[in-house]
Amino acid sequence: MKRIVGSVLVSIGTITIIFLISHVLNPDPARLWAGPRARASTVVAVALRYHLNDPLYSQYYYFMRDILTGNFGIDPLTGQTILSEIRFYLPNTLELVLFSFLIIVIVGVAIGYVAGMHFSTFRDSVARIAYLVSWSTPMYLAAIVAILVFANYLPIFPSGGMYSLSISPPQTVTGIFLIDALIGLNIPAFLSALQHLILPALALAFVNFGLISRAVRSSILNVRWSTYVKTARAKGLSEPQVRRKHILRNALIDATSLSAVVFGWVLTSTVVVEELFAWPGLGQFAYQAIFSNDYPVLIPVVVVFTLGVIIANFVADVAYSLLDPRIALGGHNVTVT
Repeated sequence: MKRIVGSVLVSIGTITIIFLISHVLNPDPARLWAGPRARASTVVAVALRYHLNDPLYSQYYYFMRDILTGNFGIDPLTGQTILSEIRFYLPNTLELVLFSFLIIVIVGVAIGYVAGMHFSTFRDSVARIAYLVSWSTPMYLAAIVAILVFANYLPIFPSGGMYSLSISPPQTVTGIFLIDALIGLNIPAFLSALQHLILPALALAFVNFGLISRAVRSSILNVRWSTYVKTARAKGLSEPQVRRKHILRNALIDATSLSAVVFGWVLTSTVVVEELFAWPGLGQFAYQAIFSNDYPVLIPVVVVFTLGVIIANFVADVAYSLLDPRIALGGHNVTVT
């Protein structure tokens, strides 16, 4: 319960900061939201719609009310409700982020495990070079190189989009194209979606797996020669059991706490990746809103990204407590004697 309350307070505080940036720091938020070329009547309409001429406390009340109810207003560029646009784009981004995060966890843990169990060997050196290259590569560069190599020079994967235009899309069930195609047994759509998903997911994963690998390697080096590992071997446990139950499990504790950070990086990196890969997700939606000065759209999108990171931190806390029973969700440590 304490973690839930803390997550709610962090959400309120973050949304308040977004409100202050969008309403207070600019001397004329109505003009900013309406756009530099908007007519005076449009500026007045925007001010009335978002209560920008009201006292600050009144603006804050309406801002929080709209956030909680999902009443984000109308997109001035498309004429559609912003909530309906977010509902359309968000599942596409979740599909990309979750698939990429799965790759990050699998590859990151595997490389970190190999490096830690083969300390100061050739394998360790290769693993360290791999995650150092991962850290130092900008997201846009990884995406561009992936497109040039695997879509142009070696045409293995498509260069953009979510699926081939010749494919009939499946019936919407979850909103996530890959899952809906699988549920509807639409194999051609599933294979097409998977083929389009792999390249942007790999680009995201390549830039972000290094932190997990580094954390797992460091944790393994800390625990593999510890007393309880030696005791487990002395009790007659087989080497695979020792590595799986005592070394790897304890090494995953630090990686789990960092996974929320990595998830936040992956989520925000979609702004670049989705635009480069023409992926119709929330990141591309945010990118277009930035360059068109569409602030009524940009603000709720930033809120959604923020809430996604906070939820990821909460899930990481839950997973942390499951891996280490000494950690309670209420924030109290249990002393083991």
